[in-house]
Amino acid sequence: EVQLVESGGGLVQAGGSLRLSCTASGFTFDGYTIGWFRQAPGKEREGVSCISSSDGSTYYADSVKGRFTISKNNAKNTVYLQMNSLKPEDTALYYCAAELLILSCGNNHWDEYGNWGQGTQVIVSS
Repeated sequence: EVQLVESGGGLVQAGGSLRLSCTASGFTFDGYTIGWFRQAPGKEREGVSCISSSDGSTYYADSVKGRFTISKNNAKNTVYLQMNSLKPEDTALYYCAAELLILSCGNNHWDEYGNWGQGTQVIVSS
């Protein structure tokens, strides 16, 4: 069974840091592009960052650029999202998703991810 499991969310004060993890089971991330998304209450889902296993490309939304870093540990079959300098507006449910057919990472293809995790909640207090 293909499964993605996110972890690492929690409650943190503004300015703090969290590291989210996305671990795959039932398949390996080889060849996949992995994306991190978030959805705040009353708002549309937003693509935050992605990383491609095919060409190594990464992407960050302007809202998180310079504060978030995506990385991948092939041995652990895990993708991380290091989130620093967190702001209250970063509060959201964060999801990871993976797709084999997306070859390069950029500000597109957000609707094409086919494998999703259940999400991990991030709350940033002011």
